[in-house]
Amino acid sequence: MVRIRYYRRIDSPSGGFLVRETMGRFTQYLRDTKGELKHVSWPTQKQVLVFTVLVIAISIAVSLYLGLFDFIFTTAIDFFFFSN
Repeated sequence: MVRIRYYRRIDSPSGGFLVRETMGRFTQYLRDTKGELKHVSWPTQKQVLVFTVLVIAISIAVSLYLGLFDFIFTTAIDFFFFSN
């Protein structure tokens, strides 16, 4: 099926330009999106809670791990280069 695109001329101080009629396409996109969201398998409240706690715990663990190495390397550099 071939779609015919309609253009509307809008005059402006710079001489005018062509604007594609996109409002109909945009509303169709929103309808399609709403329909697709009905097919999504949403997580349960328990799954959301478990995954949220897991992400927070892993973030804290990684920050402690990186902080430990930062402390070790900073102390080593201070010891070797800045000690009298």
